[in-house]
Amino acid sequence: MSHAHSMRLLVLGLGNVLCGDDGVGPAVVAELGRRYVPPEGACVMDGGTLGLTLLPLLADAEHVLLVDAVLTGDVPGTLVRLRGDDVTPAVRSRLSVHQVGVADLLDGLRLCGHWPRRLGLVGVVPASFELHLGRSQAIERAVPALVEAVVEEAARWGHVFAPKGPKAPREDDETATAALGVDHGRRALEL
Repeated sequence: MSHAHSMRLLVLGLGNVLCGDDGVGPAVVAELGRRYVPPEGACVMDGGTLGLTLLPLLADAEHVLLVDAVLTGDVPGTLVRLRGDDVTPAVRSRLSVHQVGVADLLDGLRLCGHWPRRLGLVGVVPASFELHLGRSQAIERAVPALVEAVVEEAARWGHVFAPKGPKAPREDDETATAALGVDHGRRALEL
């Protein structure tokens, strides 16, 4: 079954901000929204832990870039980049605490015939998934590099994020952040 994608690029931050380092995906998309203007036809969104609820959004995207914590056994803070056929096995065995939801989401895309033309995952090895707000120092230090990895991967796919000037809005300024194309509203429904 073929499907015409109306969204060119979806950058989706996954993770649970209540479980320590698992909240890195939402943190990265928020920082991306503060530092960059997304290209036309792109959506940068905090997908949280919504799982199958995100299926229609992903089905509408031509290119999908997931941002999440990834368990690899490497040192916490190590960056991870996966592309194409390497993404699905990783979400089954190495993604963070919400891995079943992401694996089901990708299976649903395939079963419905809405697989994106390009699929990638940019992530970081977590130090802890303990129940608490905030991320470890290793993850905090990795966030800027993760943002740059997202920008680089999107550029490889032909989607160029434009850097903003020095007066980017703060994270707690929801009005300004929403104007940047970062969708926090869908988080109320949560990589």
